[in-house]
Amino acid sequence: MEKIVFTPEGGEPVRFYVLEQTRLGGIDYILVTDSEEGDGEALILRDSSAMEDAEAVYEIVSDDEELEAVAAVFESMLEDVELT
Repeated sequence: MEKIVFTPEGGEPVRFYVLEQTRLGGIDYILVTDSEEGDGEALILRDSSAMEDAEAVYEIVSDDEELEAVAAVFESMLEDVELT
C-alpha cells in the first residue's frame, strides 16, 4: 500500500495510506486511511492543485453531495470496504 505524507501549513507532517484513487468530472480524488491494516479513519481528498503546480494540493471533501458520489465510486471499486 502506498504511503504519502501531507504537511499542513504550519503543522506537523501526517502520514496516510492510499487505498484507491479515481477521477470524476476532471477532478482527481484519493481515498486515504491512517491505518495500514484493520479499521482506521478514512478520508476522501480532492486534488485542488493546478496542472503547473510542482506539488499536489489536497483538500478534504466536505460537500455532502460530492462526498456521497465519490464514496459510492470508491465502495464499488473496493468490494470489502464500506464507507460511513
